[in-house]
Amino acid sequence: MDSPDFPGLVRFLVEPFLDSPDSLRIDCEENAAQAKVWIRIAFKGDERGKVFGRGGRNIQAIRTIVRATAALSGWSAYVDVYGASEADSGSDRKPSRTPQRSSGKPKPQLRPKP
Repeated sequence: MDSPDFPGLVRFLVEPFLDSPDSLRIDCEENAAQAKVWIRIAFKGDERGKVFGRGGRNIQAIRTIVRATAALSGWSAYVDVYGASEADSGSDRKPSRTPQRSSGKPKPQLRPKP
């Protein structure tokens, strides 16, 4: 089973966000036996905001397209940004919706002005 051109796809999706597209580096590690691919991208740090987008929307869209393309070919794809932490990379993990624990102190009550 042939794999899609993952580096070409990622380049096509990321370059429009970059002021200097030549700074984009793509490392693609394929495991044909398991039909998995790990893609790591790197670019200039000052262009991080453009690639990630507000709330990580751009990078999530890029990951979704890469995963969907991989799935159409029977592959699994993982996209990581070099130097990104999970908090700012728009990771696939969803934030927990567990309520915050109370500190035991009562909340201050607002009183109407006399």
